Amino acid sequence: MKTERERPPKPRKRATPGKSELVFEGLGVSPGIAVGPAHVVEGGSVHVPEYRIEPDQIEAERARFSAAVNKAQKQLVKLKAKSTNLPGTAAEEIGFLLDAHLQMLTGSRVVRGVEKLIEDGLNAEAAVQAEISKVALDFAALDDAYLAARAQDIREVGDRLIRNLTQTPYEAFSHLSPGSIIVGEELTPADTALMNPDMVGGLAAVLGGAESHTSIMARSLGLPAVLGVAGLIGNVRSGDIIAIDGDAGRVYLNPSPKTLALLKVRHAEDEKEEKLLSRLKKLPAITRDGINIGLQANLELPRELEMAMDAGAEGVGLLRTEFLYMNRDDLPDEEEQYKTLVELIQGLDGRPITARTLDVGADKLAYSLAAHLGGGINPALGLRAIRLSLRERSLLETQLAAMIRAGAHGPLRILLPMISTLIEIRQVREVLDKVVRRLHRRRIKIADPLPPIGVMIEVPGAALSADAFAQIVDFFAIGTNDLTMYTLAIDRGEEQVAHLYNPLHPAVLRLIQFATEAALRARIPVSVCGEIAGDPRYTPLLLGLGIRELSMASTALPRVKQRIRDLDLVAATRCASTIMDQSDPGRIAALLDDFNTLA
Repeated sequence: MKTERERPPKPRKRATPGKSELVFEGLGVSPGIAVGPAHVVEGGSVHVPEYRIEPDQIEAERARFSAAVNKAQKQLVKLKAKSTNLPGTAAEEIGFLLDAHLQMLTGSRVVRGVEKLIEDGLNAEAAVQAEISKVALDFAALDDAYLAARAQDIREVGDRLIRNLTQTPYEAFSHLSPGSIIVGEELTPADTALMNPDMVGGLAAVLGGAESHTSIMARSLGLPAVLGVAGLIGNVRSGDIIAIDGDAGRVYLNPSPKTLALLKVRHAEDEKEEKLLSRLKKLPAITRDGINIGLQANLELPRELEMAMDAGAEGVGLLRTEFLYMNRDDLPDEEEQYKTLVELIQGLDGRPITARTLDVGADKLAYSLAAHLGGGINPALGLRAIRLSLRERSLLETQLAAMIRAGAHGPLRILLPMISTLIEIRQVREVLDKVVRRLHRRRIKIADPLPPIGVMIEVPGAALSADAFAQIVDFFAIGTNDLTMYTLAIDRGEEQVAHLYNPLHPAVLRLIQFATEAALRARIPVSVCGEIAGDPRYTPLLLGLGIRELSMASTALPRVKQRIRDLDLVAATRCASTIMDQSDPGRIAALLDDFNTLA
């Protein structure tokens, strides 16, 4: 893996003599090599089948399209009704947006264009995609910035129609050839959640940063990925053979025999290393001087649990519950969430699990929650995470009820995201008390004692308030991804500023140190569950600062365990002390890399 965040070089194309190989460069965000047929997605949403229909099938196809339009209209009306409860001007703003979407579904150019394509013998899904792409491009080409921006609205309407037509919104990538490489302009976390590693070999996109949630999910699923790759769209077509190098950040279109041979050697070396690392599975994560470190897994999706157990995880240090809300129109009820948690607890066989309450917003969007999100100018600073849960109390009550019920079946902790004030913690406890009373009245079994309540330390305000927080919560989990983003004012999902994202900035490190020391003084557990927890480069620094629990993508566990077992904690502590005296990020990086080279 790359050890430094650098500005990626400009995309370059290189043709091999006698071959049509093209090489594109971007950000390697998930390591590994993958070679396979490209599957280019429009808007990163639903797989769209394309086929010709016979003249006697046209009327039935038009009726199918009409039914999809009617269903979309009903969905939008329902969303608009729900949006009236939003605060301030948010209801009016989302109302205007939904009205615009409704107008596009009522005798518009889009509808007429799709109907004409169907009459010409094209199936409805492909007709929608073709017409939406054409209209969106026309809008995007306009000089008027406002009208040009409406292209995204048109694509969203098209996505909704295609989801309704396919009737398989949760299997968007189910019809792929094994080993397919997903290529798109932008792939969302919801898109990535639909990818089955048994069918998908890797992914590449024009947009996205190394620490975006899409990148995190790719690493969690073990899918090689390269984002921020300019020039892909328009050059790559579905069916083209491409190769992904997630370590070097390269995408090869029509790779030459020489390139394939080199990548094959690299892949064999990776497999050999993984085989050696797998021998660590049953060994403890203990330093050379005898200090045991807890290693747990971050889970994006339930299907990752088996992978985590195979990697030797001692539990789940962070369960991101957003998967329950993705790629669906409705919200998961208490019973569905409870059963999902119980299945995970049973799969852990006595190992602990830390379930985080809903954290959507910024780059983590859930279609089922569209009516609850205000669509602010900067979602990362808006109604997201605990703010959304406390605004929409029914969401929080449902989650907490499911969690404390599931806690009766095994060790479970509840983690609150994006906490910034003591008031928010107290409000959550009030909601929890209300839920407990309701479940008692219903004579439903719950955890006894109640699950521990912890907070994510992921905004500077939380880190600086850690002493106060430590007095009223049971544990800390430091989320270095958002902490770095908010401290440095860097959008971690934005490829244009990805090179500025740096967890080794002294301000970030001092916030981590402050929160860790506050937890240690209060004698409560503190862990790191951000992406740096899964990078062996940072292991000596985190342990040297006093961290004794790390949670990461299961694919990262073996390498981190190996680094821990090779590490002398006394030396790591001295290194961390030296680093914390520095003010230059470059000097900090050099000291850490020198330590890793020598120790």
